[in-house]
Amino acid sequence: MKKSLLAITAALCLFGPLWAQTNLPSPTTREMNLLCWQEFAELVPARINTVLLPTGSLEPHGVIPNGTDSLAPEAMARDIAERVGALIAPTLNYGMTADMKAYPGAVSISKDAYALFAADILENLAGQGFRNIIILNGHGGNTTVLNEVSGRVSNACRVRIFLVNWWTLADDITKAVFKQNGGHAGNNETAYMQAIVPAHIHPERYRPEMAAPLAAPAGAFYAHPVTTSILLYEKGQGYPTFDPAQAKDYFRKVNDRVVDLISDAIKKWDAAGIYR
Repeated sequence: MKKSLLAITAALCLFGPLWAQTNLPSPTTREMNLLCWQEFAELVPARINTVLLPTGSLEPHGVIPNGTDSLAPEAMARDIAERVGALIAPTLNYGMTADMKAYPGAVSISKDAYALFAADILENLAGQGFRNIIILNGHGGNTTVLNEVSGRVSNACRVRIFLVNWWTLADDITKAVFKQNGGHAGNNETAYMQAIVPAHIHPERYRPEMAAPLAAPAGAFYAHPVTTSILLYEKGQGYPTFDPAQAKDYFRKVNDRVVDLISDAIKKWDAAGIYR
């Protein structure tokens, strides 16, 4: 009898908090911008300890929005937040894009300014009680700095930080859906954006000669500024397709991959007892 009572007590200690959470109201929103401070305090970290931070840039993308690198991870965050049990931090809309700065509408931030700003945001999110900070990055030019800053902040603040470059993660999905490689403002980014903001895609402005392959082999040449805003990963591959059904299929498959990756990372951190 005594052993049975101990077993019941242990079970209540283990599952009690999870049971209690099912009786709590759902968050009124997953977006930090829209939460009041009182509700935020009720949610973090007692009920939600993961935050998604979209990062991007403002630069030309062929015939799709200049803000593609920010709009894509922002839409991704909204789509996956509930599935990974996260809140969504406001998007870092500007990034480092010096070689596209000459194009109309582009804005580039210096490396030093970007690194300091990104570090302060990560440190503040950690200070608010988030255990897991997931950076959903939409701009390759940010990657090196974000990775360096993430490592420093993780160690200093004892917080778990995960950086996702979605277009690289989805490389095999791109090849499966389009039967070829992708590109900057190519079939992959164009499809993802067509799935979320179809009214702002302009196939009537597109001409195949607007696209150019990146240097192959890598490092063969450099152009400042870049010669075009549609840059193909492989010669002859990656041209935009503008297919609505294909776009929706791609959007769903990419987001599902990101959810699986984030969930697995958090599960492994938890199992290892890292910064719990």
